[in-house]
Amino acid sequence: MNPPDIDVPCPGQPRDENGPVFAEPWQAQAFALAVQLRRAGYFTAVEWADTLGAVLRNAGDDDGSRYYEHWLHALERISLAKGLTDMAALDARTEAWAHAYEHTPHGKPVELRASVGR
Repeated sequence: MNPPDIDVPCPGQPRDENGPVFAEPWQAQAFALAVQLRRAGYFTAVEWADTLGAVLRNAGDDDGSRYYEHWLHALERISLAKGLTDMAALDARTEAWAHAYEHTPHGKPVELRASVGR
């Protein structure tokens, strides 16, 4: 029996006949980052499934519309647990995105400057 893999369907994950679907670019980026970190050996598929499962259980009654928010929360949680980042770095990145969002003209893509967080 093969271990579970984050490249296969997860309960509640938005999908169509071709695979996962994403409403926003950040959702695809969070998905891809988790897949690549798992493939690179930073955590196992079982560790990922346990982490995502715990986040989804704690989410309570959710209609699935917040699935990738939960995915991102699980990615943050496992990254912290594995020492891939720390809270200061996560907080700084969150603040940088909030600042960029608040200072981006309506209709323009939100972008971080390359020097942010370095």
